[in-house]
Amino acid sequence: MKYYCETKSSTDLTRQTLAIVLAGGEGSRLKDLTRWRAKPAVPFGGKYRIVDFVLSNCVNSGIRKIGVLTQYKSHSLIRHIQRAWSFMRYEVGEFVELLPAQQRVDKEWYKGTADALYQNLDIMRRHTPEYVMVLGGDHIYSMDYSKMLVEHANSGADVTIGCIEVPRMEATGFGVMSVDETFKITHFTEKPANPDPMPGKPDKALASMGIYIFSTEFLFQKLIEDSDNPNSSRDFGKDIIPSIIEDWKVQAYPFVDDNALPVYWRDVGTIESFWKANLDLCSIEPELNLYDRDWPIWTYQAQMPPAKFTFDDEGRRGEAIDSMVAGGCIISGARIKRSVIGSGSRVHSYSHVKDSVLLPRVEVGRNCRIQNAVIDKGAVIPEGTIIGEDPVEDAKRFYIEESSGIVLVTPEMLGQKLHTLR
Repeated sequence: MKYYCETKSSTDLTRQTLAIVLAGGEGSRLKDLTRWRAKPAVPFGGKYRIVDFVLSNCVNSGIRKIGVLTQYKSHSLIRHIQRAWSFMRYEVGEFVELLPAQQRVDKEWYKGTADALYQNLDIMRRHTPEYVMVLGGDHIYSMDYSKMLVEHANSGADVTIGCIEVPRMEATGFGVMSVDETFKITHFTEKPANPDPMPGKPDKALASMGIYIFSTEFLFQKLIEDSDNPNSSRDFGKDIIPSIIEDWKVQAYPFVDDNALPVYWRDVGTIESFWKANLDLCSIEPELNLYDRDWPIWTYQAQMPPAKFTFDDEGRRGEAIDSMVAGGCIISGARIKRSVIGSGSRVHSYSHVKDSVLLPRVEVGRNCRIQNAVIDKGAVIPEGTIIGEDPVEDAKRFYIEESSGIVLVTPEMLGQKLHTLR
């Protein structure tokens, strides 16, 4: 057995492609999880950050020229990318380049997704790509972008948009497209109240994944036109894409497996969706396979010892069932069930953690009961704390998502001032 990973070789197409990752999002629906960090920097799956998934997809697909656009509370994100993604060699045309909002064009920050690219037009031109792939930095999925790139090149399209089937009335939060029999897009609406159904599937809609492949000169032309339009909101989904449907060739690329079935893709934009996507990893056969040696998810984490489980007494047994426990954790006489425990965390004796997500370096004291919760990084849960059983009591101290009842706990809510002095 080999001791290394075989990622895809670069082809002429992937070498001619520049990937731009939009990672400046505020992520306000994640509430206090994004109080001190951008959404793509939120820890996920025990040891990763959300942004690692899109960057790993690029590298594994053979796309090694990558720019990451940052803006909102970007320190945590920038620090992570410097640590995790500095292994690329610029001398051979491989890089992950940070592109923070820096008022290159005027005295404004990025005003929208299209404006973010427009403000970096000179940098994109310098790399002379044949194609530009625009990617969101805040979704969880594994996808071979090289297949979509081949489709784009072969179709002669000006733009190709990655899309996925979703239940029709769940598509109200996405860009929704109508297509003909050749998957040419005939209509595109951003966040419609009544999404158009798919042909032959009245209960399904085609939702945009926020993945765009542009032929480069066409993109540059449209970015300049959009910047000159005083009525534009400077957004791809609201402005640029709807404006080109009629006169240009805009193709949809369905994200499906070899049997034409939809593949795992999650927008983790709410506390509930973030919680669910983490717990999906605990399934016996998860739809998103982190253990695929041919498609590794790259990240940075401190060198930590293996997870450790101690004590085997009745009522005080260190155990984890249907769970993921990252490196550096000590489960000391505690019971973990259907949960994700982030790296460097400690759960002490007689405590029970169920259906919960603990971000890295959380410490749970003795005799705690935690369920249906997300605990933010670095939080110290005092001995005897009960979370997730009494909504009235939880609401006095923590944030409860109304639709799902999931409890969000941060260090600040516990009176632990990790980020401020007062």
